[in-house]
Amino acid sequence: EGTPHRMGGATRRGIDCSGFVQRLYRDIFNRQIPRSTALQVKSGQTIGKNQLRTGDLVFFRLPYKGRHVGIYLGQAEFAHASNSKGVTVSSLEEQYWRRNYWTARRYLNAAN
Repeated sequence: EGTPHRMGGATRRGIDCSGFVQRLYRDIFNRQIPRSTALQVKSGQTIGKNQLRTGDLVFFRLPYKGRHVGIYLGQAEFAHASNSKGVTVSSLEEQYWRRNYWTARRYLNAAN
């Protein structure tokens, strides 16, 4: 937490949302996923919001900002690289995130 947001960034000096989830998948799950949000949302298994499990990717369509992605942590929380807060944890139950929720993808199967 606390790493600042930087568009196109992929290090602790600054990271964007898609770089954040890509790096976590690489470092924690030893798994390569696409770099961009546009490609991440087209890959993996589509799942419903009521099927979310820890490690699933959650996607949002944000007004004036485009797409955003985070990693579901459980109990309606997700980690993401926020433009204003850097890497942080937010709740899917917050009105902003609930209103802008788009879809989710699963990259990890039950065997992982």
